[in-house]
Amino acid sequence: MDRPERLEGVEEPRLVPEGVMLGYARVSTVDQNLEAQRQQLVDAGCYDIYADHGKSGATMPRPQLEVCLRALQPGNTLVVTKLDRLGRTVRGLVDLLDALHERGVMFRSLSEGIDTTTASGRLMFNIIASVAEMERELIRERTKAGLAVAAGKGGRPPRLQPHDVVEARRLRDQEKQTVESIAKKFKVHRSTIIRALRTDGLAGAGYKRQPSGH
Repeated sequence: MDRPERLEGVEEPRLVPEGVMLGYARVSTVDQNLEAQRQQLVDAGCYDIYADHGKSGATMPRPQLEVCLRALQPGNTLVVTKLDRLGRTVRGLVDLLDALHERGVMFRSLSEGIDTTTASGRLMFNIIASVAEMERELIRERTKAGLAVAAGKGGRPPRLQPHDVVEARRLRDQEKQTVESIAKKFKVHRSTIIRALRTDGLAGAGYKRQPSGH
């Protein structure tokens, strides 16, 4: 099948025949070469190939990818040499492929052997989607845990405040209480009391665990 004629200065996509494959290639820096990706896409039977040269998938717009996505019609297949040519995160990749699926566009990744036109390829994509969902749930859980700690609802006990250190020093020096009893009073580990008193220059033999009854 003949390739569509390229028109200079025209960025808007042209309609492509139903059922053909469109390839997309990308390299992150200008000194990298696109030819290896182009050749793989040609060998795979792509009808047309779009390429972004020197475009990071994480931080920069990819104009040719946008043109390619607009050109894809129901029944077409988007082909890349590797999954990371499309995106840097599993979640972002799954969102893009979900959008293509809703438009009736299939997807192939040559290196990973993913081909949503086949049953095994759809299974592989579903596995990737499940991993992305698990990743999102883990992020949610870590965020909730962090907020709980920040609100004082969980996590490790807060460090001793300056006035707590003053009181701990008084209990140790004047009342001769053990490190263990002071730690119990403030509900912290004995090592927390030791570190606090050492900061005030009180390190010495007095930090050793005292016999019971002292």
